[in-house]
Amino acid sequence: MTQHPHTVRIWDLPTRIFHWALAASVIGLVITAKVGGNAMEWHFRLGHLVLALLVFRILWGLIGGRWSRFSAFAYSPARLVRYVRGMAHPDDSVGHSPLGAMSVFGLLAVLIVQVATGLLSDDEIAFAGPLTRFVSNAVVGQATGYHKEIGQYLVLGLVALHVLAILFYVLVRKQRLVRPMLHGDKVLATPVAPSRDDAKTRLLALVVLALSLGLSWWVSTLAAAGF
Repeated sequence: MTQHPHTVRIWDLPTRIFHWALAASVIGLVITAKVGGNAMEWHFRLGHLVLALLVFRILWGLIGGRWSRFSAFAYSPARLVRYVRGMAHPDDSVGHSPLGAMSVFGLLAVLIVQVATGLLSDDEIAFAGPLTRFVSNAVVGQATGYHKEIGQYLVLGLVALHVLAILFYVLVRKQRLVRPMLHGDKVLATPVAPSRDDAKTRLLALVVLALSLGLSWWVSTLAAAGF
């Protein structure tokens, strides 16, 4: 019996916008950090944007579309081992694979730490993070050192691994990963439950994004809040 392919909505629109907005913001952060000078104004703005995006993704990982939720790709170590050994579960190729999930969680964690240390950093020239006034000079020094050295290279390394992994899946395993992150759909051999991606879902995402942007803006005002 011939199986007909099934087109399924996997990545909802909010997740796709987050993905590309985060990618563009990280590229902008790297460029502005390297340029320095007046470009640091944009470095700080992009840093606060990334903070908002990360808060949004954490919340969306709890209430977003089915395959965007963390529960959909929080794989057990045993599942990861089976995947690496070539004994993949049918659902492993629907959303994030076990290896892809590790990449996502790792990148999110590193970016969260990088943003946090950025908020605590001080270049001792013209720019200081909004949270520097709440901690000791020793903490500021440690955060600044991590942000400029270890953190920066961790971000660059994980981004490079992320891109290489995508190229591996596209070129070697012949799996389309980029197109679904553009239009949201995947063509699968067997049907699976789709991610909800309707007007109500997108309105909810706008509310979550507005709250995330509001939180990030509030954090940016703390340096001058006087408390």
